[in-house]
Amino acid sequence: MSIVVFGSLNMDLVVQTPRLLQSGETLIGSDFYTTPGGKGANQAVAAAKLGVPTEIIGRVGDDAFGLELLAGLKAVGVGTDGVLVDATHSGVAVITVAATGENQIIGVFGANGNVDETNVERLKTRLAGNKLLLLQLEVPIAAVKQAAQVAHEAGVQVILDPAPVPAEAIAALYPFINILVPNEIEAGQLVGFPVNSPETAALAARALQQQGAKTVIVKLGAQGVFCATPDETFFVPAFAVEAIDTVAAGDAFAGGLAAALIEGVSLQQAVIWGAAAGALATTKKGAQAAMPDRPTFNSFLTANGVTLP
Repeated sequence: MSIVVFGSLNMDLVVQTPRLLQSGETLIGSDFYTTPGGKGANQAVAAAKLGVPTEIIGRVGDDAFGLELLAGLKAVGVGTDGVLVDATHSGVAVITVAATGENQIIGVFGANGNVDETNVERLKTRLAGNKLLLLQLEVPIAAVKQAAQVAHEAGVQVILDPAPVPAEAIAALYPFINILVPNEIEAGQLVGFPVNSPETAALAARALQQQGAKTVIVKLGAQGVFCATPDETFFVPAFAVEAIDTVAAGDAFAGGLAAALIEGVSLQQAVIWGAAAGALATTKKGAQAAMPDRPTFNSFLTANGVTLP
């Protein structure tokens, strides 16, 4: 079994600052670096580094960033035959990371904005057999919906990370999605009220299910993860780590969750895997560079009393 990711590839331009900016303020940063990112590519790397065969469908620009993005994916074993190269610039994300590990992100889609039915056709050819599809919303939502539909019709399990939440409603996607995985901010944007605790996450999950979502997993950062399926609800506490950078922690969660499901563990165990991968990602700088490899991941689970399959 394997994972297909349909989504974005960005180069992250990261600035470290003492704290997050306020409106109109200038701060002196302490560091700057570039690192491969994009929610689609991050999730692909997260799954591949956990040892699951993974490939990505998307677009990069015909520039130095595009070459570097593809090389980085290939280096960790992510299949890139489904990535088209456009005569434009690659997507970029300008990221501010505070000393607390909190972050602010501005994305410029670049080539990601050209993802369309051509990419969906490439996806179709890769859905044969036992696969799982990971989706996010850093590429045009029309293409995401087409991808979800073709995967649903092929009997492929679909996970949607609804980030960034668009201005238009996304409930039309829910019939084609098996698992919806928002963080607390995104869940609040989707339901129209603040989500900041297991109790409000339960209310949000119920509201999303009433809109047509099936299983809803709400990531609550340092509090943990709330999950609601059509049949049950449960809460997984967060793992205690010393976080230095929360960039891509949610993508690590998605990759860990998907990898676990591919390996056939229960949903509750898969959520634990996702939480562990997300926690480990916060202990290193960057996005893809912070994704744990399988030996590190297994050691972390064992140290925290989690039984390996």
